[in-house]
Amino acid sequence: MVTGWHRDTWIEVDLACIRTNIKNEQKILPKTTDIWAVVKANAYGHGMLEVAKAAKEAGAKGFCVAILDEALALRAAGFSEEPILVLGAVRAKDASLAAEKRISVTLFDPSWLEQVTETDVPLRLHLKIDTGMGRLGVRSQEEIKQAAEKIAADPRFELEGVFTHFATADQKDTAYYDTQLQRFREGVACLPKKPAYIHVANSATSLLHDQADFNVVRFGVSMYGMSPSDEIKDILPFELKPALSLKTRMVQVKELHPGDHVSYGATYEAKANEWVATLPIGYADGIIRHYSGFSFLVDGQKVPIVGRVCMDQLIVRLPREYPVGTVVTLIGQSAEQAILADEIARHLDTINYEVTCLLSDRVPRIYKENNHF
Repeated sequence: MVTGWHRDTWIEVDLACIRTNIKNEQKILPKTTDIWAVVKANAYGHGMLEVAKAAKEAGAKGFCVAILDEALALRAAGFSEEPILVLGAVRAKDASLAAEKRISVTLFDPSWLEQVTETDVPLRLHLKIDTGMGRLGVRSQEEIKQAAEKIAADPRFELEGVFTHFATADQKDTAYYDTQLQRFREGVACLPKKPAYIHVANSATSLLHDQADFNVVRFGVSMYGMSPSDEIKDILPFELKPALSLKTRMVQVKELHPGDHVSYGATYEAKANEWVATLPIGYADGIIRHYSGFSFLVDGQKVPIVGRVCMDQLIVRLPREYPVGTVVTLIGQSAEQAILADEIARHLDTINYEVTCLLSDRVPRIYKENNHF
């Protein structure tokens, strides 16, 4: 995708916030537990390579991604020594490439091992146990033992890790979490030998639950300064620092008169004289049509979207006339007010993860440190 460097719409990512979130997380972890930064999906929309550099500088010891291509991009960018785990499915025909690049892959079906052809070096595997998420993973103790036996008997493979993923770690009710944790402990007990890495924690788990028995946490959404859920925001052990801001500039300002309509479908009609501004951002950039009716910020004042969001543009109603070029904040701080991804997520009936992940590569990312570029 072409990045729009010649358009007045951009994302600002404060890398100091990412470092702060990691360092605060380190303070609550056992000294024997490492942070692996989750940088999948272009680092939740923040930019994978720049975030990975900042995370490494802050003390992250490894990385988690979703697909093999993300892992390969990290290796190509110079992350040559750090463990990199692909959390999603990897095709058996690509196993030799992963092994060559020392990329760890998730094993969730013992029969997958039989499809792997020769590898020049052992392929590093993390066995995933499905303890109740219902996605990838082996479910029975028999499957766990079978996988371990196959790996141990084949020099092409190395069992580097074992892990699970919790479905309700971002909720205050821990009953289902406790059930999953017990299932995981029972599964690990089936292994004839414990692997190097044993991990269960996403952001919510790492923030709220003891990690003394585990030596890696997969630090994802909270590395970017976002709470894993609204429900647990009031019990988090430290304040998260949001790293991402999204901004644009007014490209046209005009006065509407009573009866004038705005955007596709003519769904908005002016009831009086009012000022509106056209902004060069739309659903192709990740500001989907469901944003319609939401408000952004100009000089700390809310300005609502009027009419439907278009592919490349949208229109906001202004409290007064503003000059063309005035900055509009879609996510982030404006004067004394702020719009967080959480607030947008509530309007869209989704989660903050989706808000930032939707931001298109068409929008350029600009990186700064403590508000300085």
